Amino acid sequence: MNGNPRTDGPSQDAQAQEAAATAAPETSTEQQQPPAQEAAPAMDAEKQRLETELTAARRRVDQLARAYQELEKDREEFKQRLTRERERMMDVERGNVATTLLEAVDELHRSLTMSGGDLSSPLAQGVKMIRDGLLSKLQQTGIERIQVVGLPYDPNTAEATDMEITTNPDEDQKVVAEARAGYRLKDRIIRPARVKVAKYIAPAQA
Repeated sequence: MNGNPRTDGPSQDAQAQEAAATAAPETSTEQQQPPAQEAAPAMDAEKQRLETELTAARRRVDQLARAYQELEKDREEFKQRLTRERERMMDVERGNVATTLLEAVDELHRSLTMSGGDLSSPLAQGVKMIRDGLLSKLQQTGIERIQVVGLPYDPNTAEATDMEITTNPDEDQKVVAEARAGYRLKDRIIRPARVKVAKYIAPAQA
């Protein structure tokens, strides 16, 4: 021995370094595991948040769809009301025009009646043709004559201007004559008839 340290084997310092290098990866792996475990709850929370937002979005879409359907329904109802109101106004105006024409028809009919029933003259034939033509035009617009003679008196369709005594109980309150024709347009009376109504009175006992 010459007093110098031996170099044929690894020194204690080299052994310590090797041990530290060997232990380092294990320590690094152990340090990386906790973040991976913490990432799982974070992903679950994010998934739950997205599902909540998706549910809220679907609910909002459903609300908008229902609101749109209600809007369409209101729009259709408004269009129908507008159409009905327009038709009603047209019927009112048509009825007003018809009333004026019916007065002219009455005058022509009265002229024929005052002629003594002689319809063979050219003048009477011309008046009759004009009257019938006006009535035909009125019928084409939906104007209908009200049938009242022989039926029970109805104050909604006729005005009682005269009364006739009858001893037949079956004729009581029935229309026996018509002084002026009545007309209706659809369900609306544009001019009530003027009629004579029978009234039953029992015959005097002998």
